[in-house]
Amino acid sequence: MKVITEVPPHYSDGELEIYKFPSGPYDNNSYLIVCPSTNRSIVIDTPADASQIVAAARLTDVQVILITHSHFDHILGYEEILAELGVDAGIGRSDAGDLPSPPRFLIDDGDEFTAGGVTLRAIATPGHTPGSTSFVVGRHLFTGDTLFPGGPGKSDSPRAFRQLVDSISTRLLALDGRTVFYPGHGTDGSLQDAKDEYETFTSRTLPEDLYGDVVWLEN
Repeated sequence: MKVITEVPPHYSDGELEIYKFPSGPYDNNSYLIVCPSTNRSIVIDTPADASQIVAAARLTDVQVILITHSHFDHILGYEEILAELGVDAGIGRSDAGDLPSPPRFLIDDGDEFTAGGVTLRAIATPGHTPGSTSFVVGRHLFTGDTLFPGGPGKSDSPRAFRQLVDSISTRLLALDGRTVFYPGHGTDGSLQDAKDEYETFTSRTLPEDLYGDVVWLEN
C-alpha cells in the first residue's frame, strides 16, 4: 500500500517506496523509505520546516531516524522531528558531538537498519564531515552531502578533500553503476555517470591544494 500524502512516491517498485521532501531555507532533501508490505519506515535527515515528512511519517510505523551528517541545515528540525515521531535517531560516531542533543545511538560502518522487508546499510564516507555516512538499499544510495550529480560535496581543506574523494572512489563508486543516488540537496544522480565523470577528473593533473566546491568536469 502507498502512503497517502500530498507528495506521491518519488520511487516505488512494490517492495520499496521512497518519498522525497525538499524543505527548509537551504532546500534540503529529507527522505522517507517505506516497506509497502508492512508500512514500516525509516526517515533520513531532519531539516527545518519538515511538516510534510512528519505528516507522511505519521502514516507509517517509523522504526528509526538516520542523520547523514551534522551540518546545521540537516539537523535544524532534529529535536522537533524526534519529539513528533517519538523514535530513536542516530548519526555517525564522529559527528555526534555536533547535535543539539545527544543521539540515541551511534552509527558505524556496516551497521544495518531494518523496516519490514527493507534494510539500509551504513557506509562510512568521511570528508565532508568526519562522521558523514551514506546509506544503501539495493540500487538506491542516500549520500547526504558526500556526493552530488557532477561532483563531491564541499570540503574545508585539502586534507578533507582527499578524504572525501577517497570515500567516494573506494566506497560509493565501487557499488553497482546502475545505482541511483539521492543527495542531501537537489536532484538524483546516476552512479555510472559519477564513475565516468570521476575517471575524467582523475585523468588530469590537479593542484595538490585543491578543495572547496569541486566539479568533476571543471576542475
